[in-house]
Amino acid sequence: MFDNLSDKFQAIFKTIKGKAVLKESNIQDALKQVRLALLEADVNFKIVKNFVQEIENVALGEKVLKSLNPSQQVIKIVKEQLTKLMGESEFQPNLPNNKINKVMFVGLQGSGKTTSCAKFANFARKEYKLDPLLVACDIYRPAAIEQLETLGKQIGIPVENQGKTDPVKICKSAIKRAEKEKKNLLIIDTAGRLHLDDELMTELSTLKKKIKPDYIFFVADAMTGQDAINSAKGFAEKVGIDASILTKLDSDARGGAALSIRAVSQKPIAFCGVGEKISDLEKFYPDRMASRILGMGDILSFIEKAEENIDQEEAEKTAKKMLKNQFTLEDFLAQLKKIQKMGSLSSMLKMIPGVNSSMLNSADLSPKKFKRTEAIITSMTLAERQRAKIIDGQRRKRIAKGSGSSVQEVNTLLRQFEQMKKMMKQFSNPRNRKNMLKNMGNMKGLPSNLSI
Repeated sequence: MFDNLSDKFQAIFKTIKGKAVLKESNIQDALKQVRLALLEADVNFKIVKNFVQEIENVALGEKVLKSLNPSQQVIKIVKEQLTKLMGESEFQPNLPNNKINKVMFVGLQGSGKTTSCAKFANFARKEYKLDPLLVACDIYRPAAIEQLETLGKQIGIPVENQGKTDPVKICKSAIKRAEKEKKNLLIIDTAGRLHLDDELMTELSTLKKKIKPDYIFFVADAMTGQDAINSAKGFAEKVGIDASILTKLDSDARGGAALSIRAVSQKPIAFCGVGEKISDLEKFYPDRMASRILGMGDILSFIEKAEENIDQEEAEKTAKKMLKNQFTLEDFLAQLKKIQKMGSLSSMLKMIPGVNSSMLNSADLSPKKFKRTEAIITSMTLAERQRAKIIDGQRRKRIAKGSGSSVQEVNTLLRQFEQMKKMMKQFSNPRNRKNMLKNMGNMKGLPSNLSI
């Protein structure tokens, strides 16, 4: 996500940091690079122009040029403007559990609308403690209803299916069912088209008028760039939307849609899809996303994901092993299995400050790689798993043969183990963690006295 843009921003800031004193010419040069980076990321031209102008107005002020650390001031200004561009604060829907909440999903065909309905149903049940009912109102796309039924079964959420009849009748039937079965959230999957047309907008407007949804979520494929931006503007003007959901954000290396869609639609981004699993739906935090784009990581989201999947007591035991230099290959394998539960390893690593796309590209982070790693470690003896240093050339050949891999792969794994061991030892030290967060606080606006 945002790999290309993030790398370019980090290169720009590296140049700024190299200057002992910032002059107006230095800032102007940096702003030219920022403008080019955003345009190459497929950000709307008008938005880029306004964005750079806002930064220039603040960055060229006397307060910045004469400050003790002008380069950090400029970076701070860029982060603040990025956050503002994407919405400043997260979207908080009001979905009380003592009424039937109605949420309508709209968007073009192929945007991931039906899958997003199921993801949001799963998310709302877990996060908001609601009891959802999925409503199949996409009566035109072949197999759309069947797809929603299949997704509903996967997560144990019922689907109101009245076949290919009038969407208004389907919704009214769903409301009656919700009243009878004590459901308090209707998630309505509406029809899409390959492009915007009057027939689609009329149907959606009629449905909106008849059922009066509490929220209308526009679903856009982040990979489509300017098309997603234009569609957002069209739906916002002709139907009216309350927020957007960006799908495939994990695959979007440019980031144009995320940086433009809020400004064009004047509505916040509520959620983002970051993978193919039903659980791969995250709240969109503009400030955290700005930090990721600028290469500052996103430790808060990293910690939240870790807390969801890692037992605190086990984590403390691992930390103690780190400090005593007792972390073994068995512990390494156990940690990798836990990371698998947290989702995509690449998306998790991107939340760590200083990890860039070149580092991620140097390693295969696929599930297939995890299986190969497991095979290599389980082909070792207990003594080898406990003391990796004893694994010499002959042992590496035997392990490679036993796991169906090459000696080179065994060497790579052992090198990665040592790297992870070193990194985790640093982070397990409370003093190092505090220093890291203090430095991030200076850059991100976090309180420097944040307790660990």
